[in-house]
Amino acid sequence: MERMRLAAATDNGEHFMDRHFGDAEFFEIFEFSGSGYEAVGRVTNDLDEEEGHADPKKAKGIAGILREQGVQVTAANVFGPNINRIKMHFVCVLTHHEKIIDALDMLVKRYPEIVAEHEKGGERGYLDWRDR
Repeated sequence: MERMRLAAATDNGEHFMDRHFGDAEFFEIFEFSGSGYEAVGRVTNDLDEEEGHADPKKAKGIAGILREQGVQVTAANVFGPNINRIKMHFVCVLTHHEKIIDALDMLVKRYPEIVAEHEKGGERGYLDWRDR
C-alpha cells in the first residue's frame, strides 16, 4: 500500500480533544506513508446528537462521512463504545499525543504496522499506542 488516509479527531485543527472520536467538531484529513505526510483537507462533523450512548446510527454516519473521503485510519485520544463498529471500517489508533503533528510523526515511523492491521479487514483490532 503506497499511501493511506488518516482522520484525526479535533476541535481546533492542531490538538486532539479529550472526548470520544465521534464528538469532534471536525476531522483533519492527512495522507501518509512511511516517508511522510501531508494535510489534504478537513471534514466537518455535522451529525446530529446521538439518541443514546453508543448510538449505532452515529457510528454509521461517521463511517460514511470518512469513507467518502477515502479514510482508512482514524486517530484520537479517546474512542467510545462505538469503537467496535468503527474498527470494522478503519484502523483505529489510540494515541497519547496532544498535538496531531506529533501523532503523525509516530504513524509515519510505524507505517508497516498500520498497513498490516488494515489488511486484516473486518477482523482488525485497534492500535493502542497511548503508552509509547
